[in-house]
Amino acid sequence: MPNPEVVLTGFADEGSESKRAEEQLTMCRALGLSYYSLRFVDLGDGVKNLMALTKPEIKKLQTLHEAFEMSVSSIGSPLGKIKLVDKDDGTHNVYADFGKYLKNDVPKAVELAQTFGCKLIRGFSFYPPKEDDPWAYVDQAADYLSAIVDVCSTAGVFFGLEVEANLVGRNGELLAALHKRVASDQMYLIFDGANITCQGATSDQVFAEYRHMKRGTGWMHVKDYKTPPNAQWLGYVDEAMLRNFVPVGLGDSGYERILRDFKDRLPALTRQLRRQGVPGVFLDLEPHLKGGGQFGGFSGPDGFGVALRALTQTLDYVGIDYRLTEYGALRKSGLSG
Repeated sequence: MPNPEVVLTGFADEGSESKRAEEQLTMCRALGLSYYSLRFVDLGDGVKNLMALTKPEIKKLQTLHEAFEMSVSSIGSPLGKIKLVDKDDGTHNVYADFGKYLKNDVPKAVELAQTFGCKLIRGFSFYPPKEDDPWAYVDQAADYLSAIVDVCSTAGVFFGLEVEANLVGRNGELLAALHKRVASDQMYLIFDGANITCQGATSDQVFAEYRHMKRGTGWMHVKDYKTPPNAQWLGYVDEAMLRNFVPVGLGDSGYERILRDFKDRLPALTRQLRRQGVPGVFLDLEPHLKGGGQFGGFSGPDGFGVALRALTQTLDYVGIDYRLTEYGALRKSGLSG
């Protein structure tokens, strides 16, 4: 019986300090990738989040995609990284009127997905006030997420909810609760081991959180985190703590164990995603090897290559096959054997 398969992709902006589109796409093709997640990019008028791209910039990027034979796996939007409550809690997180947000920002992300021929939009579960219990905000966050997912559903795209520190959905149990309340086939969960480990979790705790969200997981972000000696969890992740990311297998997230478990889900999930127009189950590299932060990270092309090799070695070890370059692109470029 053949091994189940995943499709490898990554946040290519991590591989270019300048964020120039040509540099990002060159790195991807040099590493053998034909998919990438779009987030920050410079198309000649400075670095922009994809949500701020103009129509001429979008057209230019489409032309570059054709030239490099690259496709967008997911829209790396910041949707959901706003406060639920207009309250000064000592953070720099912003509050936005949700009605306006739903009318302006959400359709923009959907339009980008459609324009780039992509079915997946990455997003988040909103910030509760810093010192408050996130469980107290699950219902409000779920209501907001349901409204976002409804917009996605009408357009035939899917919303992925990433686990991340400081948000309502900061662990697997909370994400599973949000997933249950939204109750839509148009919303998937996105696992990211390092985003849990950096909150002071052990590998056993990370595995337990993964198991909570396994059923709703549609794809994964891949980065690992090495907990510093004598680190104390204070209940909130700040930027200074986001400096300890390492290649998969060198940290405390336990990806080998997680991927062995996820392997059993891959065949059915792959069939489901393909019926929905998605090429397969994406593993999305977001290494942060030279630094991470609330809205992105940097690895350099060398670090990105190290992260990719570490992931493929782990996949080989656990018996999961992987696809980098689309076979059609190989044939078209004359690179197939």
